Amino acid sequence: MKFRAHETFFIRKGWLHKGIKNIGEAPDVFVKKDRNPVDILGIGSNMVKSLRYWLQATGLTDEVIGTGEYKRKKVQYATALAKEIFTADRYFEEIGTLFLVHYQLAKNKDNATAWYYFFNEFLLTEFQKEDFINALQNYAKINSGETPAVGSLEDDFNCLINTYVLRKKLNPSRVNPESNIECPLDELGLIEISDNSNPKDRTFRKATPKLNTIDPHIFMAILVDINNKKEGSQIDEIRIADLLAADNVGRIFNLDIVSLSRMLEILAKLEWISIIRTAGLDVIKIKDKRSFLDWVKAYYASLNGK
Repeated sequence: MKFRAHETFFIRKGWLHKGIKNIGEAPDVFVKKDRNPVDILGIGSNMVKSLRYWLQATGLTDEVIGTGEYKRKKVQYATALAKEIFTADRYFEEIGTLFLVHYQLAKNKDNATAWYYFFNEFLLTEFQKEDFINALQNYAKINSGETPAVGSLEDDFNCLINTYVLRKKLNPSRVNPESNIECPLDELGLIEISDNSNPKDRTFRKATPKLNTIDPHIFMAILVDINNKKEGSQIDEIRIADLLAADNVGRIFNLDIVSLSRMLEILAKLEWISIIRTAGLDVIKIKDKRSFLDWVKAYYASLNGK
């Protein structure tokens, strides 16, 4: 489990592009001694640490001990997913790209524990800061035997909220309307402010994004990635009820049974799945056997009319 590794900085617009671009040019960019990473990346030293973390937490890079000219250095290399994204949407502008980044965070139990817990294990639909912090602290204690500092969990909560809610909605009187210091994932519509009367006692709500913002290719990519890994092989059938459980696609998108059913109907019309309803056991059958990366490639091809 990892808490507060982001140095209190949420992902800024342009950061992921900047990170992937620079590690492509110099995998040791974050540990260079001949040139200061601050100068190369054009951000402050704590932001450099934060970006280094976010690239790994979003599944865009793997950090390893290098070889050859990078011997004994911690270097980062783009993952297969990052390469696909950077080729097709290098500035991380498409909403499908943002859902893929969100998915990588929401499934990352080890390195983005607060994000994983919020979308998979935290069952309150409406909540306040204290609700989440108390629940996350109990979760960490039960699963790791350690009790994280409340301050670290508060920083994680604040960062998580800033990831999905516009800062100008959180602090309209303190944020310059022309400021572009936002997280791109706020476009996904996954968290809303339910009661904004008192910032200290503010109530938030998990929200279901508009279904027309969830591209069917992206939904299929995430669905098969999660369930293939669960089974250890390519899946053929999945219980619909299981799609709404922890560590599955329904939780990733904040879907309820109604919105999930609508998404499945869209996939069935495309003939990518079939829905089989029997007494007490409703399942989907995967008809299109493409892999996670194949679905990602198909998404970007569809944007270009291919």
